Amino acid sequence: MILYPAIDLLEDRVVRLMHGKFDAVTEYATDPVEVAKQLKAEGAEWIHVVDLAGARDGARRQTSLIRDIAATGLKVQSGGGVRGSEDIEAFFEAGVSRVVIGSLAISAPEQVLPWLDRFGSDRLTLAFDVQYVGGAYRPAIKGWTDVLTVTLDDVIKAYDGADLQHALVTDIGRDGDLSGPNIELYQYLARTYPNVSWQASGGVSSLSDLEAARDAGAAGAITGRAIYEGRFSVEEALSCLRAV
Repeated sequence: MILYPAIDLLEDRVVRLMHGKFDAVTEYATDPVEVAKQLKAEGAEWIHVVDLAGARDGARRQTSLIRDIAATGLKVQSGGGVRGSEDIEAFFEAGVSRVVIGSLAISAPEQVLPWLDRFGSDRLTLAFDVQYVGGAYRPAIKGWTDVLTVTLDDVIKAYDGADLQHALVTDIGRDGDLSGPNIELYQYLARTYPNVSWQASGGVSSLSDLEAARDAGAAGAITGRAIYEGRFSVEEALSCLRAV
């Protein structure tokens, strides 16, 4: 399983939001590039970078900073504010290895499907952020401000027949609160849609959480707060995941 240490960017700072709320911000560092270098020194190969301003406002505001992070030599998975193919191209030009498509992956599959062919499915990750409402997981868009009536399964089935390789699912109710990942959800996704490499996101607080996500079938795990608050180091996480 790939470990994706997370750097969430807001006004050039490394932050975390509690349950995706912009009025519940915790700042961890003022130099994201130095944070990336430290994560690399501890053994990280990939890093997950989110431009929170872009996700909220539909405009990327920190592209140059993402470029500087990519220049460290880490493989960068990044997104926030992708609204058209030109946004994807801009991320690639900044050195991003894999671009994350969020709201459009949910609201406009007909627009995203051709991009999987055009850019290559290994270079795109679709992000499905969900809340459990009315007995089902329902996607949220626009920086998690709008929860839809369709279900997560409805959205995934829109990609039937497509070469979808990478997707991350964030349980918003667990994001940033160290309550543990939604293991049952990832078990379901890995069992029901086995051709997709699912990334677990939200709630990771311990090495045992990472092990549980791996054993549930997740191909990757994104974690930020647990690392920044010293619950475990990147080195410890990688060592744990290598031990089977």
